[in-house]
Amino acid sequence: MELKKYIRTVKDFPEKGVNFKDISLLLANGEALNYTINKMSELANDADIIVGPDARGFLFGTPVAAKLSKPFIMVRKKGKLPGEVISYAYGLEYGRSILEIQKGLVKPGQKAVIIDDVLATGGTLEAIIKLLKDQGVEILRIIVLMELGGFNSRERLNCDIESLIFVDENEDK
Repeated sequence: MELKKYIRTVKDFPEKGVNFKDISLLLANGEALNYTINKMSELANDADIIVGPDARGFLFGTPVAAKLSKPFIMVRKKGKLPGEVISYAYGLEYGRSILEIQKGLVKPGQKAVIIDDVLATGGTLEAIIKLLKDQGVEILRIIVLMELGGFNSRERLNCDIESLIFVDENEDK
């Protein structure tokens, strides 16, 4: 299935100069969504846990985890998870952010697959990798719906990355 036809580019959103990749058409098409979840599930089958960042990583990670009967671990920004949490602070283009997971949900030696919607610069995924590795979790791979070219994110992340769609940002210019 050609998933790329279910992604539209919205120019100058959310700000001038940004070409936003809208996945709404894919989510609104049951056949395309089912295909996406099945493909991601095939790629994540060897994981002990599925990890996904808020919010769009939840859209794909949760159904993959359910299909595979694996635990789904949420990664959220500071203050969004109840109880004790493990935090990781990291730099962004415009400051700093903190990601958290709930304490006790991951165990040393577990093998994780991280699932998200888009890989661009890789900053958030890099922070998730470090957060999990600090807990003794092995990262098997990252699975994304869409990878945007031109950001050198593969070199930055230095791990196995599977993308269902590759978009060359120069196509939109």
